[in-house]
Amino acid sequence: MSSDRATLNATTRTDFGSRISKRLRRDGKVPGVVYSDGKEATTFQVESRDARVILGEGHALFDLHIEGSDAVPVVVKEQQHHPVRGDLQHLDLQQVDLNQAIQAEVAVELTGDDVSPGVKQGGVLEHVTREVTVEALPTDIPDSITLDVSEMEINDTLTLEQLVAPEGVTLIADDPAEVTLVTLSPPRVEEEPEVDLEAEPEVVGEGEEGGEEAAEGEEGGDEGSSGEE
Repeated sequence: MSSDRATLNATTRTDFGSRISKRLRRDGKVPGVVYSDGKEATTFQVESRDARVILGEGHALFDLHIEGSDAVPVVVKEQQHHPVRGDLQHLDLQQVDLNQAIQAEVAVELTGDDVSPGVKQGGVLEHVTREVTVEALPTDIPDSITLDVSEMEINDTLTLEQLVAPEGVTLIADDPAEVTLVTLSPPRVEEEPEVDLEAEPEVVGEGEEGGEEAAEGEEGGDEGSSGEE
């Protein structure tokens, strides 16, 4: 199968177990599984850097080519990452029928934030929902959907209702009005520490002067004692 889609090259994995998986990761590889409706799942291993490139480019649909087999169109089913380092630990893919609609997660990208009146006034733009669920034929699923925020004022909120999906793509949500995508809040004002005006200011050196007077008095007493002797 030849196509203009990005291709992830992999090799068949025959050894299993946690120790084997750890060794693969040490060698710069990632274990994975590709599922296909009506067929047995196929395990594979792929170079970690190749997987990072495919996933990093945000391809909603790409081809998986396992050595010795024809390339098949797939979408990402699940990614497992290390909880601390964030390294990709396991990759689950789903083979798809190009003639049958599927649901997939698609990234929402913002545009126009640099000219938004609210942002120019110091407002805080928060990207609340970064991915939305869509339904479409695999070849129609976009890598991302753009949301224009250039007209947002302070206290504005954009929901899924304002997101325009490409032709042939349906946004999936029970209530689009309840799915918040972006908010623009007023500028954050840092509170200055309160000053206690009733507290009496301390006079610097007051104690020291008293100490010096006491010391002078003691010295005078010593001198008088010496004179008597």
